[in-house]
Amino acid sequence: MKILLTGANGYIGKRLLPLLVEQGYEVVCVVRDPRRFDLPWTLKEKVQVVSGDLLHPDRLVQLPTDIDAAYYLVHSMGSSRDDFSASESVAAENFVNYLNTTTARQVVYLSGISNAENLSKHLSSRRHVEDVLQTAKAQLTVLRAAIIIGSGSASFEIIRDLVEKLPVMVTPKWLNSRCQPIAIRDVLFYLTEVLGREDVYGKRFEIGGPDVLTYKQMLLKLAEVRHLKRYIITLPVLTPRISSYWLYFVTSTNHTLAQSLVDSLRNDAVVQDKRINQVIPHHCLPYEKAVSLAYARIEQNSVISSWKDALVSGTMRLNYMDFIQIPEHGVLTDKQRLKFNRSPNEVLDNIWSIGGERGWYKTDFLWRIRGLMDKMVGGVGLRRGRRSPNDVMAGDTIDFWRVLVADKMHKRLLLYAEMKLPGEAWLQFRICEEKDGNYLEQLAAFRPYGLMGRLYWYAVLPFHFIIFGGMVQNIISYRPDNTKQQQQQLHSESSG
Repeated sequence: MKILLTGANGYIGKRLLPLLVEQGYEVVCVVRDPRRFDLPWTLKEKVQVVSGDLLHPDRLVQLPTDIDAAYYLVHSMGSSRDDFSASESVAAENFVNYLNTTTARQVVYLSGISNAENLSKHLSSRRHVEDVLQTAKAQLTVLRAAIIIGSGSASFEIIRDLVEKLPVMVTPKWLNSRCQPIAIRDVLFYLTEVLGREDVYGKRFEIGGPDVLTYKQMLLKLAEVRHLKRYIITLPVLTPRISSYWLYFVTSTNHTLAQSLVDSLRNDAVVQDKRINQVIPHHCLPYEKAVSLAYARIEQNSVISSWKDALVSGTMRLNYMDFIQIPEHGVLTDKQRLKFNRSPNEVLDNIWSIGGERGWYKTDFLWRIRGLMDKMVGGVGLRRGRRSPNDVMAGDTIDFWRVLVADKMHKRLLLYAEMKLPGEAWLQFRICEEKDGNYLEQLAAFRPYGLMGRLYWYAVLPFHFIIFGGMVQNIISYRPDNTKQQQQQLHSESSG
């Protein structure tokens, strides 16, 4: 079978793709920009990657028409668009128009459990997309899930943020709503099992794990898995707006996603239709086991995908890979260059580990202040961290930066700022091997938007003198085998 996979660079798509290839399917991945779809070398020769944008019908004409089935794993909830439901509707309609020109017999859609009468905007949009996809000539199979538990999933990472950062939580009343979480591996099992089965054509199923929990119980059980003592106080006076801001500032989510999640959490998300058990019998993992497996992935540094992989910041352009070369004109720069005697690969490993838990090698408290300032104006802030502590690929997020180039062969890492700025900013690290030795070159570049952009650059210039020179020195000297001592040293430098 030839399978079309939309949302191939999203959280679910990245995990589903290797399973489909392993099962012998011919897979065509649809992504907006193939340059930021960095496939593992084991998959590159086995899949076809095509460019397509579901919001623009003219960019779908190059998609293949000789497909047997398609996965629709597209949504806009994490984007910065105010009216994401309108975007989701347009994308679904364009996809149906394309699908009707193909030989596809089935389309599989991962939706959300939506049994309440007064649905949230997010769940209403998911239900509407189901109805749009139902109009296609291909038979629709819908899998409705509640919260998905897995390393890198938005829901899991938000729960993890809350539990690990807040010993005492003052929370809104929606924490008493009930949910039936499901492990990511069980979601992937159902997604692959329904493919090509005529007995699931034209049907909608609800899937969930064996546990029905309140969101408060989910937080406390995760705390138990982590051996943490946590206290939760629930107040009825926190409005959805206040709750969304609270979630936005405490966790790594953006404000649009926080609003959508809070709005959705007022509805119970519990499986009522259990027909899937008769059609595809399967024992799903309990919640605590799913949490333990997610943490095992994190501790092994083997997180395959993250919800942050998709483009979520309104400050980023969809064609941001066009910026993989820093402009030569109209750009203000701060360049640091330092010779070193260590192995270039050791220094490169330090560059590849920048941000996240490792930090920025100099005055981390200033970086945190800058992240908080970005959050205050609706930006992504510094809480997004990294997908992996030491693995980087194009398209990844590193705190409030997006990775444009991660080229180990040529020893170059290029980051593009997703923070809210009156201009465009790049941060590049490059190791130059020259006749007289090896050099680490660090380049901060800023293309200002008019006068405000230039004023911003000169306002932060004093901080550049403090930060960037020390960063180069510490990247060169940092040794992972002496982490605790170096962290204390970096902390004392930050405090000073």
